[in-house]
Amino acid sequence: MYKELRALSADQLTELDFPGYALGGLSVGEPAEMMYEMAHHTVPLLPGDRPRYVMGVGTPENIVELVGMGVDMFDCVMPTRNARNGQLFTSQGTMNISNAAFTMDDSPIDPECRCYTCRSYSRAYLKHLYKTRELLAYRLNTIHNLHFYLNLMEEIRNAITEDRFNEFKKKFADH
Repeated sequence: MYKELRALSADQLTELDFPGYALGGLSVGEPAEMMYEMAHHTVPLLPGDRPRYVMGVGTPENIVELVGMGVDMFDCVMPTRNARNGQLFTSQGTMNISNAAFTMDDSPIDPECRCYTCRSYSRAYLKHLYKTRELLAYRLNTIHNLHFYLNLMEEIRNAITEDRFNEFKKKFADH
């Protein structure tokens, strides 16, 4: 988390003329503000005509914020790991499928979602699968979370293409 070392690294790496550039060490337990500060400092030091990739950053909020700084690609275990632990991403925020409120809830995880899991299974059934440690729970939760992330990235791409990313970002933050 040293700006001068990140600048030195960016300078030396760009001299090598790679087809893309990665930023690492931004998701290792530091506060989000520090991560954003380091990304805000470093991303502009990398060529804008090459892919800029941030390793291991994964909340939907982090992705939207970093795209706004010029980051193009991400990878993270969060959608799958959180799915295995019963945390699902929705258009209304995160949901823990093991909560008692879902015991008799016949609605889908996310009424706005069109993934296989949401079209086919209720919150109550998914909760039952998860609480009984049925392996299908992990698969269905993962299908949903991956669909959520793929849909988020599609929405981001569309917002950029249509020159309305700032509007998208504000709306996303207000959800």
